[in-house]
Amino acid sequence: MSLYVDIEKRYGKFHLKMKFESGNKVLSLLGASGCGKSLTLKCIAGIETPDRGRIVLDGRVLFDSEKRINLPPQKRKVGYLFQQYALFPNMTVYQNIAVGIRKEKKTSRNNKNDVEEKSGAYNKETVDHIVSEMLASMDLEGMEQKYPHQLSGGQQQRVALARILVNEPDILLLDEPFSALDSHLRFRLEQQVRDIIHRFGKSVVLVSHNRDEVFRLTDKIAIVADGNVETIGDKHEVFREPRTKNGAILTGCKNVSPVKQLDEHHVLATDWNLKLRVEEPLGNISFVGIRMKYIRGFSGENENVFVHHDVGDCDEENVFTCKVVEVIENPFSYTVMLVNTDNPGPTPIGWEMLKDAWEGMQTDIVTICMPSSTILLLKEQ
Repeated sequence: MSLYVDIEKRYGKFHLKMKFESGNKVLSLLGASGCGKSLTLKCIAGIETPDRGRIVLDGRVLFDSEKRINLPPQKRKVGYLFQQYALFPNMTVYQNIAVGIRKEKKTSRNNKNDVEEKSGAYNKETVDHIVSEMLASMDLEGMEQKYPHQLSGGQQQRVALARILVNEPDILLLDEPFSALDSHLRFRLEQQVRDIIHRFGKSVVLVSHNRDEVFRLTDKIAIVADGNVETIGDKHEVFREPRTKNGAILTGCKNVSPVKQLDEHHVLATDWNLKLRVEEPLGNISFVGIRMKYIRGFSGENENVFVHHDVGDCDEENVFTCKVVEVIENPFSYTVMLVNTDNPGPTPIGWEMLKDAWEGMQTDIVTICMPSSTILLLKEQ
């Protein structure tokens, strides 16, 4: 399966202009609220109509503004999981799944168990069989007669997925699938959804603003901002080189500063007032970033490296003496906020350290290194 999207849509003052392609993989649209992620899913599903463009799923045209093709949602074979699951509150689990079984007219009329009545609906025996199989595959057996309000958030999610999957859609669209769940349930349910995605075996598009969730569940990431795809690629590549300021922030980089270019390999990070050497030629960049865990720090003659893996050698040009201005305690680490001792910039830089490392150090002045190989070179967009 493959998905091709090239669409535009104006929604009030907002202008959606999305273009991307995904093969038989899990693609995530990662972006802040209001950037156009959910609107894109609705256009793919046929709930919203783009002003122009094309949407093609596995060679089948779902939408083409020039050829005036616009298949209705029920003919697109798209499974869409809404944020709040959209279960019918007055229907049982069985009824919520059964109502999702679409009326098909392609089954053989020679087998009594498989025929459809003239109304176009499957007979009850066939519906019972389909629902029972889906209940078993989603670990919902014994819950057939329960109502949505009697289910946990995770059970409601699985019922909603079951209702989608009974029709064997060609693509699965997941709109913030864990946003309605308590945080303590998310990781366990994430594992269940990952298993469902694996069994589904076709194209999946996941919308989220949670970087960890996206990294664990998807193969490919598209960074979305203001209705556009800024960066798209393999998830490891996007996290390693997000390329834009927005991409760096969305992938968890807390330290981002505008720069003044000094020469081909040197910049002044103006927020921190630090002159940095970078490995790659600068090109047309406006910002630099460094992840908090990649900063190295030491005090006195004995160097203490507070990272969990090699981040490259420190070169002398990127070594700075800094003053500690704040220490923020996290559950398993500290974020130590630092400023240049010689000439502080307007914004501190954050350095993440394991608790035992900082507690064994406890100092007002530290020397840090920012390895040039870990400095992100970022464009505005």
